[in-house]
Amino acid sequence: MTIIRVQRNIAILSIVLFIGKIWAWYITHSVTILTDALESTVNVIAGLIGLYSIILAAKPRDLNHPYGHGKAEFVSAAIEGSLIFVAGLMIAYEAIGQLIEPHPLHQLDIGIVIVAITGAVNLAAGIYAVRVGKKHKSLIVESAGKHLKSDAYSTIAMVAGLILLLVTGWQWLDSVVALIFSVVIIVTGYRVVRRSLSGIMDEADEQLIQQVIDLLQQNRKDNWIDLHNLRVIEFGNKMHIDAHLTLPWYYKVSDAEVEIHAIEDLISKHFSNKVEVFIHIDACQDYSCKLCAMKVCEHRKQPYIAQTAWDMDNVWADSKHGKEGAI
Repeated sequence: MTIIRVQRNIAILSIVLFIGKIWAWYITHSVTILTDALESTVNVIAGLIGLYSIILAAKPRDLNHPYGHGKAEFVSAAIEGSLIFVAGLMIAYEAIGQLIEPHPLHQLDIGIVIVAITGAVNLAAGIYAVRVGKKHKSLIVESAGKHLKSDAYSTIAMVAGLILLLVTGWQWLDSVVALIFSVVIIVTGYRVVRRSLSGIMDEADEQLIQQVIDLLQQNRKDNWIDLHNLRVIEFGNKMHIDAHLTLPWYYKVSDAEVEIHAIEDLISKHFSNKVEVFIHIDACQDYSCKLCAMKVCEHRKQPYIAQTAWDMDNVWADSKHGKEGAI
């Protein structure tokens, strides 16, 4: 599976780059390089946890997990974000200590070359991982890619600071650069944790819901009289949709099944996801006639006025449209 292979390579690469950065720190004693190395420990741990989570998330649903194992990716991302946050605090602590009691630096030129190479590799790997993560709807691979890219950008800036230090001899720059990036790393960790917790808590993705609503509205059939109580949840490459759909009361079960499959196929083709659609069928009532655009209906009780245009507010609510004269 592509995302498993990519995440496995990310984990292996993280270990190799971590060893390189530790070597660079060992020969230079630079707290800036230590900053990069500590962030790489997060890459290693997150890479291994992410690999396990993706393997787990790929398992089919079972009796204990009827909705599958996809949320394992959110848990992994939460752990990764927490580790990033802690690493930022550790870096800030070390930088302040170095600023108060400076230690001499050694072989800074060699250290700069080593770190620069790791940064270039991280950037290339991060760009590729983000592209694969978005394509396969994998939060953990996309998050890992973004982390690799942010790590690469911070490495580039760190190298610039180290070169300035090498040229000027201003040793305090080592601590200042590390402090600046500790703040960036802490903020990055918070954002990763925030996003993963949103997924765990099934926080509504308004942009995704709006895309689903727009898709259904643009491809709406005349016999899709009403839609309400819509819920959309996405994790990994899976999308779950719950909704109430109003159809003509005289439809057979087989007729209703055709309409449900039409909605499911429509969403699957548009989002390229594995879609589970759970639709509760409501029979139309007399007040539904004024919303029903069906041109031929032998059971019409009221003249057609206009369809209710589906939007975020009226589709989300658990209330049928058309009651008490509402359109």
